[in-house]
This record gives sequence, structure tokens and C-alpha cells, in this order.
Amino acid sequence: MIYREAGDFKTGYREDGQTFPIKLDRWAYYGVLAVAFGIIPFVINDYWASAVLVPFLIYAIAAMGLNILTGYAGQVSLGTGGFMAVGAYAVYKLMTAFPDVNIVIHILLAGFVTAFVGMLFGLPSLRIKGFYLAVATLAAQFFLVWLFNKVPWFYNYSASGQITAPERTFLGEAVTGPASSAPAKYLICLGFAFVLAWLARNLTRGMLGRKWMAIRDMDIAAEIIGVNPLGAKLSAFAISSFFIGVAGALLFAVYLGAAEVGEAFGINKSFLVLFMIIIGGLGSIFGSFAGAAFLVLLPVLLKNLLVGSLGWPTDLAAHLELMIVGALIVFFLIVEPHGLARLWALAKDKLRLWPFPH
Repeated sequence: MIYREAGDFKTGYREDGQTFPIKLDRWAYYGVLAVAFGIIPFVINDYWASAVLVPFLIYAIAAMGLNILTGYAGQVSLGTGGFMAVGAYAVYKLMTAFPDVNIVIHILLAGFVTAFVGMLFGLPSLRIKGFYLAVATLAAQFFLVWLFNKVPWFYNYSASGQITAPERTFLGEAVTGPASSAPAKYLICLGFAFVLAWLARNLTRGMLGRKWMAIRDMDIAAEIIGVNPLGAKLSAFAISSFFIGVAGALLFAVYLGAAEVGEAFGINKSFLVLFMIIIGGLGSIFGSFAGAAFLVLLPVLLKNLLVGSLGWPTDLAAHLELMIVGALIVFFLIVEPHGLARLWALAKDKLRLWPFPH
């Protein structure tokens, strides 16, 4: 009976249009932030950082980026892995060329480099859409992986072809390299995820986000009412690629430490992030976090349950994971196309009216 709007009065447009209009939602949001920033860094260990929290935050950033492009702007992309590779190799080149510059600046610059590359590969969206755009971005995925494999300059002429992140610190704590600590890696990923989620939420609620959604719903009608398709589509590609580039930089520098482009940023990575926004919910910032959490936690849960407790072979558990993910994608596409975010919204709506019938 406490999840109600009764007595929660609004006295202005700013209050009426806030992200969390119900007071309990705001308290829950602040509580999550307090736990995330004030408690978890003091109790986190290496296992929880490497297996759950750090990959969850990184993939949530990538899912937000793809959701901006596909969920809000309606531009289908299968090149997420390639754009993450651009962010990873950009931050690697910056870290080795400018060792005295702060790692946060390197990650942001890698995001801007990826935004520029994303705009270049987004140019075909001005003439093609749907399946043909998906094929064009898939070609970008294969081209970028081939480029980073075949041009030795990108991996500093290493004999192995791998890139390895040198040790860098932030506020006196190592966040990359073998000496990095779990709290430091978690906090830098959490900081980026928080700021980018706030940015994405405000962009999608503003004029630019409304232009994206107008292009998504009906591009011809949007152009008739004054929306510039060139600016709307290229801005969606640029901002989406910026998010994905930051995620790729964090994945390489903070999480993996060393990577080879074909293994770390192949086509499987593109499909993984796409599955996250399908299961989590297209056109939803919360859905990006929900989908990332689901697909990061699912392998950990299956490994602990099937392999650790029941003694199943690892490859059998991996195949079962693929079957479950595939079945869930089919389920959500048929039953609830808006994913976990829509189910969460429906649950809250029913709770607001409980115990009365909906």
C-alpha cells in the first residue's frame, strides 16, 4: 500500500516530467546509488569484480549505445563488436603514445574516435534502411576486424598480434595492468556507466531524442514535419558509437588487459550486445541495464549450478546457455517485444493499483 501517487503532488512542469515521478522510485534510485558507490567498493573481491560487476557495467554501456541507435533511432546495426574494437585499439594507441595523460581522458578520446568512425559507416543509412543497413553494418564489422588484424601499426608491430594494456592509475589507484585492484576497476566502470546513463536519459528525453524517435517511427513523415534525416541519423550513429567505443576501451584496458581482435571483438560480440537490448527492451535505458545484467549473470549462474553443483561438463553447460538465450529471444519477440523493461513497468502498474483489479 506504500507504492502510491496519492499525496505526491507536483507543482510545476519540471516535477511532472522527472524521470522518477513517484517518491518511492526516487528513494529506491538513491538507495541503489548509495549502495553502488558507498558500500560495494569496500566489500567487492576479485571474483565478483571479474565475473559479474565489471563486465555488467561495461556491457550496459555498450547496450545503451546500441539502444540509442536501434531502439530510439530505428537504425539496425550488427557492427557493435567492430566499433568496440575501434575503442579498444584507439585507447591502446593513446596509452602507449601519451603515457603521462590520465586514463579517463584516453577512454573519452577513444570514444570520440569511435564516434567519428561510426559516422563514416553510418553514411549509408541516409539511403538504405532495415535489412540492407544491417548488412552494411555487418560489412563494417568484418572490415574493422580485418583492418586491425592486417595493419601491424595498430598493435605496435607486436609479434603475437595482441595488444596489452600498460599499467595506468587514477587518483593514485592502478586501474589497468596486473597491479590493478578490484575496487578501482569497479569504480571507474561504475563512474562511466553512471555518467553515460544520465547523459543517455537526458538525450532521449530531449529534442534530439524526439527526432530519433520520429525517424524511427516514420522517416518520411518526420522529414515532412521538419526533422533533418541527415542530422538525426548521423547524430544517432555518432553518439551510439561514442558509447560503444567507451565500452570497448573499458573492456580492453580495465577488464581484459590483453586482447586479440578476432577473439575479443568478433561477430559474437555484436550479437551478444544485440541480444541484450532485445531481452532487456528496445528503446529503454533501464532495459539496457536489465539485458546486460541478465546475459552476464546467466553464464555465471549456469556454471555454478550445472558445473559446480551438478558436475556437468563445461561444454554442455555452454551449449545449454545458448539454447536458453535463443529461446528467450524468441519468447520476447513473440510475447513481449519490449522485453524486461516492459514487464517491469507492467509489474509496477499492477502494484500501484493493488489490491484492486487492473
